Amino acid sequence: MHEKCARPAARIALVGLGGIGKSQLAIQYAHQVRERAPDTWVFWVHASTRGRFEEAYQSIADRLELPRRHDPDVNIFRLVSEWLRIEENGPWEMILDNADDVGVFFSNAQERLVSFFPQSCNGSIVVTSRNMDVAERLVGWSNIVTIPTMKTEEACQLLREKLEIDYDDREAADLARVLDYMPLAITQATAFINRRAPRMSIPTYLNEFRRSDKKKASLLNKDAGDLRRDESASNSIVTTWEITFEQIRRERPSAADLLSFMSFFNPQGIPESVLQAYACDYGEDGEDCLDDDLETLCGYSLVVVTADKEILKMHALVQFCTQVWLLSSSNMQQWEQEFLRVISDWYPSGMYENWRECQRLDPHIEAIVKSKPRNREDILRWARLLTNAGWYRWMKGIYKEAEQMNRRALDAREKVLSREHPSTLTSVNNLAIVLQCQGKYEEAEQMNRRALDAREKVLGREHPSTLASVSNLAGVLQYQGKYEEGEQMNRRALDASEKVLGREHPSTLASVSNLALVLRDQGKYEEAEQMNRRALDAREKVLGREHPSTLTSVSNLALVLQYQGKYEEAEQMNRRALDTREKVLGREHPSTLASVYNLAYLFHKQTRFSEAAELYKRVCSGYVEVLGSDHPTTRACVAHYCSLREDMAN
Repeated sequence: MHEKCARPAARIALVGLGGIGKSQLAIQYAHQVRERAPDTWVFWVHASTRGRFEEAYQSIADRLELPRRHDPDVNIFRLVSEWLRIEENGPWEMILDNADDVGVFFSNAQERLVSFFPQSCNGSIVVTSRNMDVAERLVGWSNIVTIPTMKTEEACQLLREKLEIDYDDREAADLARVLDYMPLAITQATAFINRRAPRMSIPTYLNEFRRSDKKKASLLNKDAGDLRRDESASNSIVTTWEITFEQIRRERPSAADLLSFMSFFNPQGIPESVLQAYACDYGEDGEDCLDDDLETLCGYSLVVVTADKEILKMHALVQFCTQVWLLSSSNMQQWEQEFLRVISDWYPSGMYENWRECQRLDPHIEAIVKSKPRNREDILRWARLLTNAGWYRWMKGIYKEAEQMNRRALDAREKVLSREHPSTLTSVNNLAIVLQCQGKYEEAEQMNRRALDAREKVLGREHPSTLASVSNLAGVLQYQGKYEEGEQMNRRALDASEKVLGREHPSTLASVSNLALVLRDQGKYEEAEQMNRRALDAREKVLGREHPSTLTSVSNLALVLQYQGKYEEAEQMNRRALDTREKVLGREHPSTLASVYNLAYLFHKQTRFSEAAELYKRVCSGYVEVLGSDHPTTRACVAHYCSLREDMAN
């Protein structure tokens, strides 16, 4: 600041979020100017309104004892401005604080205030503003200094300066983090703690802060006096930002709406694509309007564009205070519904090809999936979101969360639609699949039979959804050792799928794969191998070599080859499945662990005991962590590991 202001007639602007410390920096700068050059005049001008600006200029005139300053016919702005232009009057610095409202300086009044900012070689002006547009118009783009968020060590240093009690450094860092490293919020919190000590400490403050949103809002609304700030300005972070929100609402209502909408996202990684979907619902000019709205919010430092131009971020505290503002104006429910509407439309099914988008959107649905809406339309949107997110979790092997989401979707649909509505039956079907993966075979069978019976009745025997239920029921029957009924069901599903969907449709190939499994478990290895090769060849062609379903076929073929003593090809297939699953699904995915298990079992059969032991150790530990110690697969794996250790001992 000193370097920039050393130039003749210099103007600079400190721009940043309200409460980030712009005024405090300006105060420090003003003190340093007086210390370095005691003969320099330093003038502080509160510039939030035209009235405050006039009041400040009147105070300057009084301080300078300018003639005619109390004459009602004298223009006080011109009087002070002319004095400042005279170089013989000596050096001066002017701090123009809270210059946020473009209308204050550039309104169409007869005399615009900006015309009374003197250009003088012996004076410089420092502007503090939340509004990038105002700052640029007052000082020029090249003279703007953006004030960033404090770093952890800076925030902790501020805490050390403010707190009058003993505290632990880790507690202080935790407090700084939950307050988003925001100087005003930290000052506010430390004043509250100091005032209530010794009953209040950092841990008790944090407990209160985290207890509920209502308590959090109450703490953030506490106005802690700070003699260095404008006495008319609130020291509450909530009130400070609400002033900004209201100003945006007046200047550009659509930007205030966008801010309201964005307050429901996770603060990090907000995808612009979802914002575009929201904007496009409001007419042909939605995308252009979005760009202007984002420019406004970025100009107020409420939203930040990341290095990835399609991703935005916000301060979590800004989002929370936005929602406090919405609550105070009775607009909270409206924007919560709008967010649910857009995100439920945008979150795709959890199929493999959508994983990237699901992963990107997942952090943003965490809060909204926890609370069930009230009206019918919103409940159905919520159920659809739970269904898609639950399917994604099933595909990723996160079975407990998948079960919870599918149960909630099923409960909602049963109450709002009916027990036999197709959407309800989709939830029944999905829940059955997740239950099977967790080894809950009896309940999975019940759910599958319910879905099948209702789908046959409502949709017909050859509807693709009905055939999916036939195939799913066959699978759970197989896992319970009911092989004959399982084979019968699988053949029915396959025959009908080939007829209705075609030989290479993914659902048909799933039926081929499932039939191969039940054939293998009955010792019909040649036909099982034939079916697995058919499924693998077609899946590689239709889905690609790295698709999870293709890798299932690779793994299944490896196992049936192993059962026939074709160890060399079985090992090649198992290694391919394992390597690709680790790459695509991750090391701890249940399917990846299945490949580790299969390879360990193969090595055991080949008496390659040390290699088998290493793999068994990994997979047993993984299964306990992912599936639980009581899961049938975990128990079988542990039993095989024990058998290996006995063989090694002998």
